[in-house]
Amino acid sequence: MQEEVDFVLDVCKEKMGAAVQHLDKELIHIRAGKASPSMLDSVHVEYYGSYVPLSQVSNVSTPDARTIAVQPWEKSLIPVIEKAIMAANLGFNPENNGEIIRINIPVLTEERRRDLVKQAHHEGETAKVSLRGARKEANDNLKKLQKDGLSEDLEKDAETEVQKMTDDFTKKIDSLVAAKEKDIMTI
Repeated sequence: MQEEVDFVLDVCKEKMGAAVQHLDKELIHIRAGKASPSMLDSVHVEYYGSYVPLSQVSNVSTPDARTIAVQPWEKSLIPVIEKAIMAANLGFNPENNGEIIRINIPVLTEERRRDLVKQAHHEGETAKVSLRGARKEANDNLKKLQKDGLSEDLEKDAETEVQKMTDDFTKKIDSLVAAKEKDIMTI
């Protein structure tokens, strides 16, 4: 019986960890006014008949905190990349000098910063909903194990462990969101 309980706890921990990892990835996409190559991760460029990520046809870098530089590996791709960045609807205005595409990241207004903080909190709440779902699933599985012969004490101990995991992962989510909020609100 203990193996089944351990399995339920491991699955619960995996799902909660995945929720936190997903939140981390989502928060990266919320821009805080600083240039980051990951801002262009969603841009795909048509290259020899198929769509490929921008990073596979160019070098994307940040020469300073307000600029993203895109250096295509083939000069013929410059207009295609420019069009793809515009089509991605990221709010960027690319400029090219014939060799490199520069994107200036505008300074965020106070209102836009507040909107981004709300977005970060929404992503955090979505992650917490995933945690609660994993907790409910684990507790339901523990109840089934109790019906199959697991002692009530072991079931209660496992439920306590699930709640402790939920609390720990909730703290991680709160700290990730708080760090992102601080990042966004820093001018």
